[in-house]
Amino acid sequence: MAAPSQAIVTICLVLNICSSIVIVLLNKWIYTHYAFPNITLTCIHFIVTTLGLLICKKLNLFQPKSLPLSHMLPLALTFCGFVVFTNLSLESNTVGTYQLIKTMTTPCIIAIQTQFYNRNFSFRVKSTLIPIIIGVFLNSYYDVKFNALGIMYATVGVLVTSMYQVLVGEKQQELQVNSMQLLYYQAPLSALLLVFVIPFFEPLDAFHGVLYSWPFETLVMVFLSGVVAFTVNLSIFWIIGNTSPVTYNMVGHLKFCLTLLGGYILFGDKLQPLQVMGILTTLTGILAYTHFKMEEAKLKQLPTTQTLKT
Repeated sequence: MAAPSQAIVTICLVLNICSSIVIVLLNKWIYTHYAFPNITLTCIHFIVTTLGLLICKKLNLFQPKSLPLSHMLPLALTFCGFVVFTNLSLESNTVGTYQLIKTMTTPCIIAIQTQFYNRNFSFRVKSTLIPIIIGVFLNSYYDVKFNALGIMYATVGVLVTSMYQVLVGEKQQELQVNSMQLLYYQAPLSALLLVFVIPFFEPLDAFHGVLYSWPFETLVMVFLSGVVAFTVNLSIFWIIGNTSPVTYNMVGHLKFCLTLLGGYILFGDKLQPLQVMGILTTLTGILAYTHFKMEEAKLKQLPTTQTLKT
């Protein structure tokens, strides 16, 4: 199969950057201006993603693979948990605090893989977690809109997201599938689980409930949010499959910075000097972590390359 042209790569990278930033800011706008129920919005995202994947299947963009329900249920549960709690974090915190606390997923994944999967990480990789943790603490502590409940949501979100990402990595290897093949089963199963959960946590026909008479503008924004969420998933899959890990990580850093900037511009969140220091400290740790992981990946490939040459 021919490699994609530079123009197509550029278009997909720009699409991913824009959609990833827009989904955060759009969801925050929906929560702030319309008070749309969180779990319902998450369920709608899963339904739209399911419909999008069915279209992709018809277009032969991927081939589904039959997967056992016993393997998919833990993934679907953690998928629900991580999206719901990260959205609750976004609803309750400023965009900056939401975005920075998400970076704690990296230390959490390292802790899970070290403790439960006997993975080893070099000292310099572990040392990059120090500025990440310090930076997140500085930003959260000095946030003028500090919200204890929001921090709790964000913390649970980080834990569940970390579990989900570790499970996805393990299941992809175990079942020999890619992320879209997993998502094809996860999305509808997760939507079904949330349909049963919504009546217990969110009102149905009361004020601002699921069946409330929402203005047309709100419904358009919610549907648009679902489409953008699917675009994020699709573009991430394409970038991972058609570009290098370096490209994917650099795009991630750019999205991180632009999302922070967009949050402060759109929602007028004020920054304390120590928050700025926290953001820069966290970003330094993220860049160092990426640099060291990329170097180690190159070193692992080196013996194989040398063997092939002899």
